Amino acid sequence: MASQSSTTSIHDFTVKDAKGNDVDLSIYKGKVLLIVNVASQCGLTNSNYTELSQLYQKYKDQGLEILAFPCNQFGAQEPGSNEEIVEFACTRFKAEYPIFNKVDVNGDNAAPIYKYLKSSKGGLFGDGIKWNFSKFLVDKEGKVVDRYAPTTSPLSIEKDVKKLLGVA
Repeated sequence: MASQSSTTSIHDFTVKDAKGNDVDLSIYKGKVLLIVNVASQCGLTNSNYTELSQLYQKYKDQGLEILAFPCNQFGAQEPGSNEEIVEFACTRFKAEYPIFNKVDVNGDNAAPIYKYLKSSKGGLFGDGIKWNFSKFLVDKEGKVVDRYAPTTSPLSIEKDVKKLLGVA
C-alpha cells in the first residue's frame, strides 16, 4: 500500500470489500466519489441511507460512486458483521453502491484511506472524524475536494456533486 507521503490520490489505495476481497480504488478513476463512514444504529442512519440511495440512483449513470465504510467507533452503532451490515443497507435502504469492510476511521488503527482523507481535508474541529456519516467528496482525479459534517444531508450536497460531474 502506498505510504502517506507518496499518496497523491484516492486511486492509490487498495481497500477490502465486505467479503474481504481487495478492491483497487484506481477502478474509480474518472468517477466522482462520495466516501461515507456508515452505521446501522445511528440516529442519522435512516435519513442518510435514504438520501445516499436517492443521490446514487440519480447520478450513478453520470459517474457518481458512493463508497460506504462501516465503522463501529461512534457509540458502538455498527456492531454487526460485514454480512449483517450489507444485508441491512441493501434490504432496508436498497443500497446499490459498494459497502466495504468495517474500518476504524480514527486512532492508531485508522484505515489508511481515512488517514489520507482526514489529512486532505481537516474537519471543523481538527482532523478526527466526529461521528457516523461524515462525508468526503472526491473529484474524478481522486483528489478530496470537500468534507461534510455527519448532519449534512446527502441531498444538500447535490449541487457540489453535479458540479464535479459536469451535470447541468
